[in-house]
Amino acid sequence: MKIAIIGVGNLGGAFTRALAGTGVQVVLGARDAAKVAALAAETGADVLSPNEAAAQADVVILALYYAQAQAFLAQAGDLSGKVLVDISNPITEDFQRIVVGHTTSAAEELQALAPTAHVVKAFNTLFAGLISPEARKGKNVQTFVAANDADVVAQVGQVARLIGLTPVTAGPLRNARFIEPTGMLNIQLGAFQGPGTSVAPAWV
Repeated sequence: MKIAIIGVGNLGGAFTRALAGTGVQVVLGARDAAKVAALAAETGADVLSPNEAAAQADVVILALYYAQAQAFLAQAGDLSGKVLVDISNPITEDFQRIVVGHTTSAAEELQALAPTAHVVKAFNTLFAGLISPEARKGKNVQTFVAANDADVVAQVGQVARLIGLTPVTAGPLRNARFIEPTGMLNIQLGAFQGPGTSVAPAWV
């Protein structure tokens, strides 16, 4: 499996490091290769332009804010058959309001921009620090996985297991309408109510 990571901020870097040594090929999609040279050297990941990375990969993790993911997909070209993992939470810059919801979701809006791809909602309820297996200290940390194709859900579930997460099948992509507010709640609890960024929701 080849996995492209588009966006190399905190979450993109966390996924890159977590996937290093798991047996999958990782390619970083970056506009400026020099900015990710250290991360690539540390993890053994290849570096290509974002469009080239997406074109070559089986699974594309969009480690981008919602608006950035929209902009990327609007110009990315043919993504037919690609598995696009949306990890975003569509919220305002002050983290106080959801900008998409109730009758649609960020994931569904991204699917509309890439209608021949398979958009998956996953990982949005996790802070970057919990992507690292070492940071979880043996805790069973879950991620909801929602998509319209069962095989695609299974494929992204495999990615989750590679980095030690437990995938929870969450139904069709429209259920991102519920998963995204859960991500917002996690941000509010972790970042504003005291527990910190080591918290995450669990389905028991």
